[in-house]
Amino acid sequence: MTSPERLAPDLVERVLDGLGLSRAPAIDLAGLRAIYRAWCRRVPFDNIRKRIHMGARAAGALPGDTAEDFFEGWLKFRTGGTCWAGNGALCTLLAMVGFDVRRGIGTMLARPDLLPNHGTVIVELEGRAYVVDASILYSEPLLLGEQEITAVEHPAWGVRCVRREGLWHIHWRPLHAPAGFECRIERLSATAAEFRERHDQTREWSPFNYELHARLIRGEALVGVAMGQRVAFDASGGVDQRRLSEDARKCVLIDELGISEEIVARLPPDTPTPPPPWSRSAALRQ
Repeated sequence: MTSPERLAPDLVERVLDGLGLSRAPAIDLAGLRAIYRAWCRRVPFDNIRKRIHMGARAAGALPGDTAEDFFEGWLKFRTGGTCWAGNGALCTLLAMVGFDVRRGIGTMLARPDLLPNHGTVIVELEGRAYVVDASILYSEPLLLGEQEITAVEHPAWGVRCVRREGLWHIHWRPLHAPAGFECRIERLSATAAEFRERHDQTREWSPFNYELHARLIRGEALVGVAMGQRVAFDASGGVDQRRLSEDARKCVLIDELGISEEIVARLPPDTPTPPPPWSRSAALRQ
């Protein structure tokens, strides 16, 4: 197990209560299912606090950089975080309740030439490894099988995992890319310090620095906001997309995702996402 952060016992209790769990789960697959299922329905993947921080050009650590800050923000505003923050916090919570858990490093393959850009969480149980990802949100722990293809079967949030060329590839559906793409797991061990370092590096450029993204399981659908649209994957796997006004965006965040009105009121408008500064597109614009 990689060295985790620590949380005060009373904060762990408040988080478990916020997840709807009356006590810490058993340290087995059923217990892992219970806590991850609750997380996927109550802790969104979103960049709300980061957008506010970046829009204000604030100094100091990015929101959610520590598990304590992440959970205090969630308890107050019901916001989540992006991958380094959310998965770091989930890893810490699982460690605090007794699971054998590690941070992992992956690459979201929106393009085939990208470098590692994603943090995730791996839990060891009875000699088998499971991925529970606080960004993708697929409700059930996903087994990393050595030979077989493994999957979480669901029309809205289902994922599929295959080992190819020595690495696991998880196919999933981002709200802004409903056809889906793969997350390749590069390694199964990273430290909290590496997560914080990689999180801080996103100040220079990240797709989550400019436009709102939010994602959460609601009922039998996966609902959220991406690229100025409300997007939902429904119980049949269908996609519903509609352009949002500023007022409609607030309604989705507050009424559908449960984010507090106080913080939604502070969210700046979207700005167009520029190309990464190291890309050919950015060079051509200079």
